[in-house]
Amino acid sequence: MAHYKGAASEAGRAMHLMKKREKAQQEIELRKKKIEEDLKIDNIENKFATHYDAVEQQLKSSTIGLVTLDEMKAKQEHIVREREKKLAQKKAEKEKERQKEIEAKQAQKNKQKRQIQALSFDLDEEEDEDEADKPEKDWREQEEVPLKKIRKNPDVDTSFLPDRDREEADLKLREELRLEWVMTQASLKDEPITVTFSYWDGSGHRKNVTLKKGNSIYQFLQRCLDTLRPEFSELKTVSADQLMYVKEDLILPHHYTFYDFIVTKARGKSGPLFQFDASDDVRLVNDATQEKQDSHAGKVLLRSWYERNKHIFPASRWEPYDPTKTYSKYTIKGK
Repeated sequence: MAHYKGAASEAGRAMHLMKKREKAQQEIELRKKKIEEDLKIDNIENKFATHYDAVEQQLKSSTIGLVTLDEMKAKQEHIVREREKKLAQKKAEKEKERQKEIEAKQAQKNKQKRQIQALSFDLDEEEDEDEADKPEKDWREQEEVPLKKIRKNPDVDTSFLPDRDREEADLKLREELRLEWVMTQASLKDEPITVTFSYWDGSGHRKNVTLKKGNSIYQFLQRCLDTLRPEFSELKTVSADQLMYVKEDLILPHHYTFYDFIVTKARGKSGPLFQFDASDDVRLVNDATQEKQDSHAGKVLLRSWYERNKHIFPASRWEPYDPTKTYSKYTIKGK
């Protein structure tokens, strides 16, 4: 305790006030113990530490300057009373919530019980006859008699009831079918396919590459570059990102796979997208307004060439592929 330096009367007054505060603190501790005994909750010091700290903090903040012992007691009692009232209110709210949960659970149990009671059951008739033939026993012996065996009535539909064995069998069957489907798709995607394409720089240069159905358009363009670079010098520094693949007048995005077009039997503006062999262009040997089932060689070209010539035929007919759009007829733009 720090020593007070000043007049003797002031030192005595300060000492007197300090003793009053110590006495008030002792009364707070006694009140705290009394609350612990009333509530009878285990480990109450940990649970209500925040409560008493808040009381003490509020008491300190509301006490400014020198106050009398009676004033401090009155403030202390008021603060503790308010805190106890709030705790009691919270406890009552929690108890009400818990009661609501218990009532909801009980209502659910009663509903399930009524559904089960709606089923009809047959008692074992043979056991009834055996019980009728036996002599009556003492009440002590009757308590030890096991309950009669109950079995379900086979005429009642119980398909709506939970059945663990049936659910496990369904899950097992679903998993087997899923694995079978995955293996089938993997084998189909692994099948080889020969794609005929034409490198387009204003005129066509037809080539072939062999790859798998599961390969993407981007992987296809990489293979095309490997085939074309020895013959076309402008492609030596080009990457697959700078190329476009146009099939049946549609610009195909790089992320699609050939399997996507095959499995959906997608169609373009001038023929099917799911056939990758080639025949003569119907626009050269037949009426251009008539659709044919023949597939045309897709065009591989530089994106820069398309940007320079997209206003000129045939680039003026090309448009990005839209899987939601249906091309029912072969049409020529402007007619």
